[in-house]
Amino acid sequence: MISWIQRNMQRHHKILFGSLLFVVIVAFVFVTNASSGLGWKDRQVAKREFFGYNLGSDEDQARLFGDANLSATLQLGYSGFGGEQLQSYAFQRVASLHLADQLRIPASSKTEVADHIRTLRAFAGEDGEFDAASYAAFRDSLKLNPGLTEADVARVLGDDVRISKVQKLVGGPGYVLDEDVRTALGRTDTRWTLGIASLNYTTFNPAITPTSADLAKFFGENTFRYEIGPRVVVSALSFPAADFLPSVQVSEEEVRAIFDRYPGAFAKPSEDPNATPVPAGPADYALVRDQVATLLTLDRARTLATRAASDLALALYENPATKDPAGLEAFIASRKLTLLPLAPFTREAGPVEFEQSPEIAAAAFRLGESRRLSDAITHRQGAVILVWQETQPSRTPMLNEVLAKVTADYIESEKRRRFVELGRTVKAAVEQRLQAGDTFAAAVTAAGRTANVTVETKEVPAFSRRQPAAEVDAAALSTLERLEKGQVSDMVITADRGLLVFAADKQLPDLSDANPVYAETRAQIALLTSRLAANSVINDLVAAELKRSEPQLN
Repeated sequence: MISWIQRNMQRHHKILFGSLLFVVIVAFVFVTNASSGLGWKDRQVAKREFFGYNLGSDEDQARLFGDANLSATLQLGYSGFGGEQLQSYAFQRVASLHLADQLRIPASSKTEVADHIRTLRAFAGEDGEFDAASYAAFRDSLKLNPGLTEADVARVLGDDVRISKVQKLVGGPGYVLDEDVRTALGRTDTRWTLGIASLNYTTFNPAITPTSADLAKFFGENTFRYEIGPRVVVSALSFPAADFLPSVQVSEEEVRAIFDRYPGAFAKPSEDPNATPVPAGPADYALVRDQVATLLTLDRARTLATRAASDLALALYENPATKDPAGLEAFIASRKLTLLPLAPFTREAGPVEFEQSPEIAAAAFRLGESRRLSDAITHRQGAVILVWQETQPSRTPMLNEVLAKVTADYIESEKRRRFVELGRTVKAAVEQRLQAGDTFAAAVTAAGRTANVTVETKEVPAFSRRQPAAEVDAAALSTLERLEKGQVSDMVITADRGLLVFAADKQLPDLSDANPVYAETRAQIALLTSRLAANSVINDLVAAELKRSEPQLN
């Protein structure tokens, strides 16, 4: 799956692919830039050690998660980590490097790093092999951000090489039972000949008219689905980037310099809005000059907006009078500013006034009685400072508040239940006709006629998982584990269809060690078990270190 995503991203969305790497780098530099204006310099932070990092330090967190994000992006070929996934991977990297130091694994050599680079999906071409042009473009993109140098990237890559050595040492050779190999061979090399019956879920529209009692019962059994999560009520001091545009000047040399560093980040204009974007080349400066200038101007306007917001945030923090609501109001009025009340919003969906910014939502939920004012928060439109009013707790709504959604959910649930029943009816009829000697196609036709529904059929010639058939999707494949020759599966439901799979033929492969792929399969399973063993050890290290350093409750 990862390989498919990477191939298609590079083949059809080269600009987007490059931009994802660019965003990772920019985000990393922004977080680690001490001059960004975020945070007050005098604020004390709790110290929590984690293998040499202080998890209470913004700077250490930026280094920890920035390294992990860059490492994951280069290995996956796209920016696919975030939230708990990124945190888990970051902790595992640091624990692995700690173990590498204990095992006295030396620093990675230039040759080892170069060999590792050639395996990274971020630099693979359409054929899956290393593409020197992709690697060169990535190195050029680093020039846009002096806060992230080639030395930083080399350090992360060198650490990844050491981590792979740790995994091999800790995981061991990987232990495999003969039965494991036979099971794997049976799964991958069994040859199947199938018949597939398909019922269309989209066109299945039974008449469903719920009563008040039906809706009340459904709501009572599914109250958790309609719970309204905590909402925060804040006001905002807004610093729109647009207000700072008149103060921004960019020279032709600066615009040209940005373009020359990474021309492929900009798309050539097209009269067809549906056309696939074409990246600009070194000779296309005149075509995209306005794009580059606009991007640079807006970026500098946002920087000015953030700086102004940060200055005000510091002034608010240092002025004792602002601790009192009346004093805060007077201070804001003296600066000729206006507080903008925002509609209450949840952690998952930020304020509609600022395009549901996740950064603003996250900052708002860090506020409360003990901290009513936020730092300056940069967003796409500029920057804001938040003033906390209250946090509304979770609550269960009355049925009439969510009646429309409950009704829609009930109808969808009942439709799916009836669709499942239809699948059981069709399956039973098909099995009966097969036992009477009908072909699968004839049996399905007769079953559909009995159930008064149209059922499509197709026959799939012999295939295996190692040599899959394009016309068999994952849902149909999932039924094969429990299917013997001549059997019909229970119906499996995809997004828009229900599938019944008939095993017309099933031929097992040679499961002895004389099979040429027996040894290869054993080696693959051994590698997997080795990695699982290594991950288990690393995860135990992470858990122990987090336990050791957790704050003590008084």
